[in-house]
Amino acid sequence: MSESAASPAVRALSPGGDIAEAVPGFRPREPQQAMAAAVEEGVATAPSALLVEAATGVGKTYAYLVPVLQRRKRALISTGTKTLQDQLYHRDLPVVCGALGYQPKTALLKGRSNYLCHYRLEVAEADAAGATGAGARAERLHTLQELQAMARTDDSGDLSQSGLLAEDSPLWPQVTSTVDNCLGNECPHLDDCFVVRARRRAQEADVIVVNHHLLLADMALKEEGFAELLPEVDAVIVDEAHQLPEIAGAFFGVALSTRALRELARDTRREQEQHAPEMTDMRQRVAEVEAAAGGLLEVTEGHEGRASLEDADPEGALGPKLDALDDALRWLHDALQVAAPRAPGLEQLRARCELLRERLSAWREDTEDTVAWLERFRQSLTLHRTPLDAARPLAQRRAARPAAWIFTSATLAVGEDFTHAARRLGLPGDVATARLDSPFDFARQACLLRPDPPLPDPNAPDYTRACLRWAWPLLKDGPGGGFFLFTSHRALQEAATLLREHLPEDRELLVQGEQSRGELLERFRAAERPWLLGAHSFWEGVDIRGTGLSVVVIDRLPFAAPNDPVLQARAAALEAEGRHPFMEFSLPQAVLALKQGAGRLIRDGSDTGILALCDPRIDGKPYGKRFLNSLPPFHEAHSPRAALDFLQQARERHACA
Repeated sequence: MSESAASPAVRALSPGGDIAEAVPGFRPREPQQAMAAAVEEGVATAPSALLVEAATGVGKTYAYLVPVLQRRKRALISTGTKTLQDQLYHRDLPVVCGALGYQPKTALLKGRSNYLCHYRLEVAEADAAGATGAGARAERLHTLQELQAMARTDDSGDLSQSGLLAEDSPLWPQVTSTVDNCLGNECPHLDDCFVVRARRRAQEADVIVVNHHLLLADMALKEEGFAELLPEVDAVIVDEAHQLPEIAGAFFGVALSTRALRELARDTRREQEQHAPEMTDMRQRVAEVEAAAGGLLEVTEGHEGRASLEDADPEGALGPKLDALDDALRWLHDALQVAAPRAPGLEQLRARCELLRERLSAWREDTEDTVAWLERFRQSLTLHRTPLDAARPLAQRRAARPAAWIFTSATLAVGEDFTHAARRLGLPGDVATARLDSPFDFARQACLLRPDPPLPDPNAPDYTRACLRWAWPLLKDGPGGGFFLFTSHRALQEAATLLREHLPEDRELLVQGEQSRGELLERFRAAERPWLLGAHSFWEGVDIRGTGLSVVVIDRLPFAAPNDPVLQARAAALEAEGRHPFMEFSLPQAVLALKQGAGRLIRDGSDTGILALCDPRIDGKPYGKRFLNSLPPFHEAHSPRAALDFLQQARERHACA
């Protein structure tokens, strides 16, 4: 396409264009320009839908921002995580707006649990003042005083931006609100509420940046006490769209946890002591709710992890415990209804108790196209009822909001085929698609390593040990840092035990679960030659460039656990329709997951590295080609030493370039 015939978005991203002129170090890329042209057409023909796979290095953020901003469209942009949300809002959006000379009203909107709550902060301070243990109380009060100073001076109330609390701090849930415990219009701090302010800014903005959880909360109308969260827009950009179906399943389903029941009991006890001290019968009702929650834990003991209702409760012992919980919630609700006029907090607790009872009733109702299952942790239990397929509600909500819908991710296609992603997102079979390859030179930058001869079957008892033995040269001598990604926590822990005995002292070992994800990544970046052992949460959303991450080893093809209750129910539903669950669901999901894991390796045009796939099925099974055909065109090797030689040569080439 000649420069004169190119679209405005393509010209802006071409050599000498607005972006190249304004952004230091910007490198024009043809795949990025192609994506911008596709987005531009989609926005121009709204209402419409477009599905775009943009591989690492395409620069998809600029590719969708430029055409949307050039056309002065009111846009809603949803990202997969809060980290990406912050990066987009605070870094990418201002840069593109500045380059295009357009300064729209913008807003960053997160879920309410990210914002400091004035009322909950006051309650937390009162609790801390009465706590025992002088040292712990003083430290807690100091932190709360810092939060009070933030509440007086900060405009956003965004805790993640404040740096005052770690995300896993026990104080975080105590100084933020949830849909369940928010006082809504009865709150004495309503005029100063950070959540209300953030939503007001979003209603008035031209460009709103949210995350998928908030987008779906709005679509599912699950926020009570406020008007519609998000405004009408011309374009909806769903970045990291591959995450949306699973998140949607949770939002369009039902969940009830023993943690929520215990928090209801704790908050009720506090409000009763403060506003209805003579209503001693309420304490008994609170104790009954706590006892009922304990009963659920008792009958599910020994079932840690995810399990179907049938597997976790084969003899029906859960039924009487659920009856007892329903009675306890009803009795507590009756007591709160009498006390509610005394204080807004008691009225809020009455509504909260009623909501939990409604969730219990909905979970017990065996509705068509849903699956009931349990998730048991060491000290808590969550009851889930999940739709077998979120495609229908996603399609209905999209149809109710006519706009240009752009779904993009680095992992949407299986080979050239978008059928699986389109079906799960509720998009029609003839939806417009575009697949854009990475501009990186994978054949010269990276090596795909597979064992020859192959390793034992992944189900063999010594498989993890065999993986470590084969990958030992990489683990011991690989330059820079490495990720060893596992599909199960059991294998991860086995590998951690073995590596602690044998890994050289100069190679720091970091293990998922021993610190928070953020702390592990911070230590990884600071260390010289670390190895990080990670499970699912490290397969995506990690961006480490340069020599910091030189090797990624993957132990198995990332098929979902066959005993996962939701997967089993989905497979049964597909079989009932005469379809093939493995080929139509399990295999495409695993291919996309492998692409995500492989995507951790090469993040920049100057990166070099080794991707090692241990699983013999990638060469020994017919479906293995589906995985290989979905990966970039790596240089290939079959021994760790050959791969390390390639990596050394690749680094020398880049050093001389």
